[in-house]
Amino acid sequence: MPDNAYRTIRALLASKKPEEIQKGLRLVAIEITKIGSTEARPLFEMVTTLFYIDALDHPELVPVVDEAVSLTASFGSWVIPILTDSLDAGDIKAQWAIAHVLGRIGESAIEPMLKAYAAAKDPTLRAFILYALGKIKHSKIAKAIPTALEAAQSSNLELRDTAVRALGKFVENVPPAQLSPIVKQDCMQCLQVNLSDDNASVRAKAFRSLGKMAKCGHLIDREREQLKAACRLVLGTDEKGEWDRAFIVRKEADEALTYL
Repeated sequence: MPDNAYRTIRALLASKKPEEIQKGLRLVAIEITKIGSTEARPLFEMVTTLFYIDALDHPELVPVVDEAVSLTASFGSWVIPILTDSLDAGDIKAQWAIAHVLGRIGESAIEPMLKAYAAAKDPTLRAFILYALGKIKHSKIAKAIPTALEAAQSSNLELRDTAVRALGKFVENVPPAQLSPIVKQDCMQCLQVNLSDDNASVRAKAFRSLGKMAKCGHLIDREREQLKAACRLVLGTDEKGEWDRAFIVRKEADEALTYL
């Protein structure tokens, strides 16, 4: 890539003006077509600096970050290990953006991320990997279900919470015919246990994920009735007349009922 093109792109991406940054991103896309994505490591590094933009301080730059996420995903599968390693960087803004990139890369990111999860020791890093896996919309995400089932039993709240949420994301993308009866039962049992978690966020996400199982056709009539009874229990509409004190739990249970 010519030095003048590199300098122009770097200057544009360093701008505070959305239109200039977007112009820089368009130039990156053009350069990739000229030199190929695997030769574009310097461009990749420049684009990913945009992941550190604070959207709360600069809401006008939110579309820019989203465009940078899509562009980064277009670099190809060679960026997967680099991005996965970067999830451990500790900057939550960048971690969320990277998770979305990995999700948009799709199927080819599943195996590398599962390997990264297995190698990780930090539960927070594992939680971010699970979150990223939840962004992948492909039936082969079923490979990640056993990992999420194990994580949903973790003593670490963040990991457990993310895993319970991820299970719902996974079942949305796996057709009922492709989800084995054993795995489905494991998912149901795991989520039912988490309906009684001490943490309200986990309980809420368990209802949400079970609702998604119902919505996507994974539950038979008996299982739907069981979930309906659990929803009515926390909403206080059954014969006991008691309810879950956490509004977020009742909200998710009420929404799950719409799928039953």
